[in-house]
Amino acid sequence: MFAIIKREINSFFSTPIAYLVIGLFLVLSGLFLWVFKGEFNIPESGFADLYPFFQLAPWILLFLIPAVTMKTFSEEKKMGTLELLLTRPVNKRQIVFGKFFGAFILAIIALIPTLLYVVSIWNLASPVGNIDMGSITGSYIGLIFLIASYTAIGVFTSSVTENQIIAFMGAVLLCFSFYYGFSGFSTVEGLSFMENLSLKYHFDSIARGVIDLRNIVYFVSVSAFFLVLTIFNLK
Repeated sequence: MFAIIKREINSFFSTPIAYLVIGLFLVLSGLFLWVFKGEFNIPESGFADLYPFFQLAPWILLFLIPAVTMKTFSEEKKMGTLELLLTRPVNKRQIVFGKFFGAFILAIIALIPTLLYVVSIWNLASPVGNIDMGSITGSYIGLIFLIASYTAIGVFTSSVTENQIIAFMGAVLLCFSFYYGFSGFSTVEGLSFMENLSLKYHFDSIARGVIDLRNIVYFVSVSAFFLVLTIFNLK
């Protein structure tokens, strides 16, 4: 499995995809947080808080992660190398998890430079260091779990088609449905329970700084569900 993870990471960085995804994520989040006027602009808000970043990041990642995962299986199918991969001395579970962790690690690498935002608001706070580190830590943990769910969804959609554009659009649609779709339906009378099924509800819960086991179980379950579907699809 580790060989597959290494292969996936090398394949990402041997093409412009990795650099484009990391660059776009940092540029877009940086512009919205520090340059563009609006609700996400931190200096305009007057508060040394990263709350705007954690409200913005899930929407940016909703498009960027499918762009990373769309080639995981689709390209293998189109190039005819999937059959060759399946004949190697690794089982389907190891192949799926290898591709999942390869894409997941790339997304985490894109997240690491945003720690500079924490340093920035730490120094902007009055007095210096007067920020809610508990909430920030919880939000980063929630974002990592959210990335895992997005990645699992993206790997699954890539496994059902050899067309990368269809894989990308399918992943975006599913990620949107799980992140915001259920929350949207929860406003309808009698469907309030659907909010508990949304990624946004559980992400916001962890972002408050309180790590609830139920939220972690939910994220792990969503990721595991789509990875298991991917394995069955390969079979």
